[in-house]
Amino acid sequence: MANATPAFRYTERDLARFRETQQLAYHCAEQVAAWIEPGVTERQTTAELRRRLVAAGVQDFFHVPFAWFGDRTAFRHFHTPLQFFAGNRRLEEGMPYVLDCAPVVDGYTADIGYGGKVGENRVWDRLAADLRVYRELILAEVRARKPLNEVYAAVDAQLAAHGYDNRHQVYPGRVIGHQVTRTVTRGPAGVNVLGFGVRTLQTLGRELVAERLHGRSPLWADGRSSRHAPTPGLWAVEPHIGFRGVGIKFEELLVVTEEDAYWLDDDLPHVHRWTAAAAKPTAVAAEPTAVAAAEPTPADPTTTEPTALEATR
Repeated sequence: MANATPAFRYTERDLARFRETQQLAYHCAEQVAAWIEPGVTERQTTAELRRRLVAAGVQDFFHVPFAWFGDRTAFRHFHTPLQFFAGNRRLEEGMPYVLDCAPVVDGYTADIGYGGKVGENRVWDRLAADLRVYRELILAEVRARKPLNEVYAAVDAQLAAHGYDNRHQVYPGRVIGHQVTRTVTRGPAGVNVLGFGVRTLQTLGRELVAERLHGRSPLWADGRSSRHAPTPGLWAVEPHIGFRGVGIKFEELLVVTEEDAYWLDDDLPHVHRWTAAAAKPTAVAAEPTAVAAAEPTPADPTTTEPTALEATR
């Protein structure tokens, strides 16, 4: 019984609906990213993000929207779950920010993370470019059917190679991801407890019990409960990397079937950013700056040389 693997339960129509919800979430995050400016607070930003999501048709939330500015993007000095909630930190020129929201539409859930900056921030630029490595690494490891805790360890090894910090370990449960299902619970919509929707808590509780009966967990971390092959279904995956006072992540849905895995959608802001960077004329890349000349190739997962961020130390 412990080795029983559930069948993939979603139809193409289901996947399309999950994709639409994820697109809606990223669209609203991009709108808010264009709206924010120096002086606005995290609390004002989450209120604006929520307003836009509801106006777009969102009926409930897996969790309330979050916004983190400055060194809070790297979860520095976070000691309690309450510190994840938006506060009065004001955005300043050169600051990084992270937006995180998890809308639910007709029971279809998305959970996304959007990283950005205001003005110039060279550290953020480098982390944003290197983040691509983690997306490729996670997919390759899951496709190889590695146990989830080993995939987590592979991400940690890559972080060490880059000289970055693991910041998803600060999330409750140290999770790098969690399963997403279609919410069918009939509890009150729009009501949250400790930041999570009531329907979310009911659904997650049911999934926790069901998965534990089979020796699995819907929460993806580095402990014993994740010592199993990727469970077929949808996983919201959020590698969160940091260097000193700068943190960045993406969060998106990974589809895991009995035999394969793939990202639900490539039409996403961070993927577009990497594609645009790769398409830059080689003539420009042939004349690196003095700092860039000493950098390792961003996509090289084997290098242990100091990253460009060492220049900021």
